[in-house]
Amino acid sequence: MEGLWVLSILLLSCLLLPFPGGSQISSNTDQRLQTDLEEAPSQHHTARVTQEQEAGNAQEGLPLRPRCVRCCEPPDQRFYPRYQPQINMTILKGEKGDRGERGMQGKFGKTGVAGSRGHTGPKGQKGSVGAPGERCKSHYAAFSVGRKKPLHSNDYYQTLIFDTEFVNLYDHFNMFTGKFYCYVPGIYYFSLNVHTWNQKETYLHIMRNGVEVVILYAQVSDRSIMQSQSVMLELREQDEVWVRLYKGERENAVFSDEYDTYITFSGHLIKYSGDP
Repeated sequence: MEGLWVLSILLLSCLLLPFPGGSQISSNTDQRLQTDLEEAPSQHHTARVTQEQEAGNAQEGLPLRPRCVRCCEPPDQRFYPRYQPQINMTILKGEKGDRGERGMQGKFGKTGVAGSRGHTGPKGQKGSVGAPGERCKSHYAAFSVGRKKPLHSNDYYQTLIFDTEFVNLYDHFNMFTGKFYCYVPGIYYFSLNVHTWNQKETYLHIMRNGVEVVILYAQVSDRSIMQSQSVMLELREQDEVWVRLYKGERENAVFSDEYDTYITFSGHLIKYSGDP
């Protein structure tokens, strides 16, 4: 304990004793701190000042003080990495521009492979009833007429007029003129039956629009017979068909009486021209 008291007294005496270089050291220290704060001198300058102070202390016989060396660079010579800000260009979206002109059509690509058939869809709902259609049009034309009076030839051609009507559908056959008028174009079948007169010729034509189509002829004979002729004609609308007795260059006649019908003329439509 006495040693510790002695050491404490010696240290206190050393601190209280004045020495000439003390004010210089304090002044240099204050100047160095002020210079560091205001002008921030370099590390080499600070080391040189410290060496000079130590040399002065050595000459005056004062103990050397530990040397303090700045380990950091002055503020103005420190390296500070520059921060390069990076901007995310995706967030800098401008306003939508005007629509450009349409470009030229490109070439057609190759035909792709056909895909697999899809699944059958669900059954749809029942549709509404449609409007009624037109009535199916059927085309008919038919007639069958007879004559109960005989007819002899004359100096002019004579149209055979019929007095008995068996069938005359839609009155296409005119009983007054003795002619059939075509109102339904198509293919027709016509037939003519007559009874000859003994010792006289029978000479008739089936006519179409004033032109002979077929002839019905029987030579002179001691007995009378039934003679017939038939033909198929393709008629257009407004065509006319009738039977004509040849004029009287020679004796020409057809036989009939009021009790029986010996002369008949018939015709009917086989196929309408508008059908496929």
